Amino acid sequence: MNGNTELKYFEPWILQRADPYVYRHTDGTYYFTASVPEYDRIVLRKSDTLQGLSDAPETEIWHKHESGPMSIHIWAPELHFLDGAWYIYYAGGDKDNIWEIRPYVLQCKDEDPITGTWTELGKIQRADEDEFSFEAFSLDATIFENKGERYYVWAEKVGVGRQISNLYIAKMQTPWKLSTVQVMLTTPDYDWERVGYWVNEGPSVIKHGNKLFLTYSASETGKAYCMGMLTADMDSDLLDPRSWTKERYPVLKSDETKGIYGPGHNSFTVDEEGRDICVFHARNEETIEGDPLYNPNRHARLMPVKWDAEGRPVFSFEQGE
Repeated sequence: MNGNTELKYFEPWILQRADPYVYRHTDGTYYFTASVPEYDRIVLRKSDTLQGLSDAPETEIWHKHESGPMSIHIWAPELHFLDGAWYIYYAGGDKDNIWEIRPYVLQCKDEDPITGTWTELGKIQRADEDEFSFEAFSLDATIFENKGERYYVWAEKVGVGRQISNLYIAKMQTPWKLSTVQVMLTTPDYDWERVGYWVNEGPSVIKHGNKLFLTYSASETGKAYCMGMLTADMDSDLLDPRSWTKERYPVLKSDETKGIYGPGHNSFTVDEEGRDICVFHARNEETIEGDPLYNPNRHARLMPVKWDAEGRPVFSFEQGE
């Protein structure tokens, strides 16, 4: 199978897998994980090729608890290989309080994360002097490295009444503990981030040239769901919110002409030729029966990331270079 000659962009790639995350390991192996419609487990697939993930066997490597923390709403797992071990970052709720969503981490020290043994490390630990992080609805953690430092970015709700989901950043001390107090990167400022709910969530980072581009998702999970973006220089202080520039309008949104609705919660990978790929979920239908959160038809899809003359990413449903 030769790279993206086999890939079909924009179309459903892996059915009913929301919040898709693809990781390409140092040996070239691709791994895939995502939220499953039942929100009750964490699954992994692996393949020698990106397209091969679409029909690769899926293995459950962890199941929710029967009660207490991590017993409902298992959401948005991400797989990372850090300091010689595998880690999965995910969120989970409590059956006695289903919206008590908190971020957790699993560790596997074996060579193969699918056949290996996974150990629960519990909730992500905030920095010792941080009194606020992970005390409220917290989810969608991602990790990236820059200039020898490792960063953790996540969504957390604040406020009373109509709670607002913001994005925060901190440096990491270990793969399971932060070393700095949270800094807020973005809050839902604009109308397109406030449809149904005031939401910034699902962060993901891609690097190009001397820039970091942090995409995120906004609004409720139906047709209004869309992607925004922040940009920072690699040499800047990434814990200074002023280092980040926010786009005024979404960089990717529903396209009725293509039958693609609610694109978002993306991750980034590369194909076998090293070309940048955006992995995202979207729906085929404009109208959703019932609560969008519990409608299973968010399908994982692929999109080539194009780069404009200024070295900025372009996310487009149009084919061609």
